[in-house]
Amino acid sequence: MACSKDSQSFEPTPLNLSYPSWVEQYVGKPHLPADNPLTVEGFELGRRLFYDTRLSADGSMSCASCHQQQYSFDDNRAFSIGVDGTVGKRNAMPLINLAWSKSFFWDGRRPSLELQAHDPVVSPSELKNTWPQVVARLQADPEIVERFFRAFGSRSIDSTLIVKAIAQFERTLISFNSRYDRYVYQNDTLALTEQERRGYQIFLNEGLCNHCHTEPLFTDQAFRNNGLDAVPADAGRGGVTGNPADFGTFKVPTLRNIALTAPYMHDGRFQTLEEVVQHYSDGIVPHSPNLDVHLQGVGTGVALTAQQQADLVAFLRALTDSTFISNTAFQNPY
Repeated sequence: MACSKDSQSFEPTPLNLSYPSWVEQYVGKPHLPADNPLTVEGFELGRRLFYDTRLSADGSMSCASCHQQQYSFDDNRAFSIGVDGTVGKRNAMPLINLAWSKSFFWDGRRPSLELQAHDPVVSPSELKNTWPQVVARLQADPEIVERFFRAFGSRSIDSTLIVKAIAQFERTLISFNSRYDRYVYQNDTLALTEQERRGYQIFLNEGLCNHCHTEPLFTDQAFRNNGLDAVPADAGRGGVTGNPADFGTFKVPTLRNIALTAPYMHDGRFQTLEEVVQHYSDGIVPHSPNLDVHLQGVGTGVALTAQQQADLVAFLRALTDSTFISNTAFQNPY
């Protein structure tokens, strides 16, 4: 009787996030909620759930369907395709260094990873399921029930525990091992080519990039309008807050692994980094409502030469962390 499953003790193993020592100096500590501490068991359960197609209505899709590791946990389409072929309305965002984020989705409508993980399951354009259906499917699987017990001390599954596990997995998706990192934070002077170093200086200076894509996260996590349209078709942050000053603004995305996450912008309108840089060089709509203050006064752009644009793109490609997309700890466990 002492060896029965019902008498097993609940002793999850604490899990520490793995990142370079310099990160806290420049970024600070990650945001780790007290009611969902990281554990080995929670991480492993979350990884399984992230790849589990039972979360979708017809069993055909998982979180990983639209957040693929090879694309820095992003999609390679302008708009992801959900269950029944339904097409989404915004470009999927990459899942990277989210332990330092304070808001989620392009419009920042969710303040935690747990709440972020809740929405795609019931979204009619994504997994198109109901939480009672998901819970029933998982509760019928004895192995997954035991994994919930090892992670949370309960064999009674609910949506709260499911999103907690997924959030734990997503918090471990950390990437700080690009050639840029070796050049700037590890004093490897040979990590960047001469062209990439020129591009870095353009990034910091005449390109005006670093005002919003602040190092080392390469996002300041603010909501900004970067001059895409004279009349934005999507209200963005304004649709959440109702504040006219937020109309047409969107969360600044990270540039880390940016070469892997095409297409670009909230509506996926740009297919290449060259197109993105061209936009900031001479494609800005100067009278776009709520145009970001850093772009006001530059007319249609910062007017980079062809060589400067090529140098900047070269630098952006140096932000790729190949170890992140090949990390076996993040791969499908099934």
